[in-house]
Amino acid sequence: MVAAADLNKVSASMLQDVRKKLRGRLLFKVVKRSIMAKSLEAAGKEGWEEFNERIAGPNIFLFTSGNPYKVAMELEASKVKVFARPGELAQQDIVLPAGNTGLSPGPLIGLFGVLGVRTRIEGGNIWVTQDTLVCRKGEPISEELAEILQRMGIRASEMGLKIKAAYDNGATIPGEELVLDLGEYRSRLEQAYQWAFRVAVEAAYPAPTTVPVILARLRQRALAVAVEAGWPTVETVPLLVAKAAAQARSLAMKVGQHQAED
Repeated sequence: MVAAADLNKVSASMLQDVRKKLRGRLLFKVVKRSIMAKSLEAAGKEGWEEFNERIAGPNIFLFTSGNPYKVAMELEASKVKVFARPGELAQQDIVLPAGNTGLSPGPLIGLFGVLGVRTRIEGGNIWVTQDTLVCRKGEPISEELAEILQRMGIRASEMGLKIKAAYDNGATIPGEELVLDLGEYRSRLEQAYQWAFRVAVEAAYPAPTTVPVILARLRQRALAVAVEAGWPTVETVPLLVAKAAAQARSLAMKVGQHQAED
């Protein structure tokens, strides 16, 4: 498997740390995109064109015999939060939270105004009056916002290797599909298991997990049929007596109602 990671959002020191951490599992090589394309073509690798189209810009290539999803998750976990720079695209919606910013009033008041953030002065500090969305995901971060975020200590960006695409056995996997939301994935698996279990029980499909439930349902149905038919057994007699008692009470109430009306 070969993957291309973006070099724009990683420092030299961080790249050394990642290399050291994954040494023995990943081979890192900084190679020109054109050279990599010629190498894949010369090696007779099918479908390399799509991979080449997805890796524009400066890259570092990762080589491994391991699972591309596991590699992407390890790289994602190694990212660190940093202050956003002007002109950088927001990686998620940025919201300035309501409350005390800890900043003294002065020229900064004007920056908050440019961003459309409502503020007030209290106790010698600038307070944000309500949670305010100041930049949407994918939008460029302005100079004013970058300064405010740094002054407030909000690290709205991440630094680390991000895979653009991976090439594995002739298939190109986009980078955004490599990082899985494990919580959501687990939830979907649990939901699928529950649905499958219900279908299996309803269809009376025998399996170690379904047999006890199927037998319990069959027992309940058999008891209901036996009670309805008045069939006396050790298990049904208490139910038959209870049913007869209930019917007797209902009949007594109806007789009493008729006598009261007469």
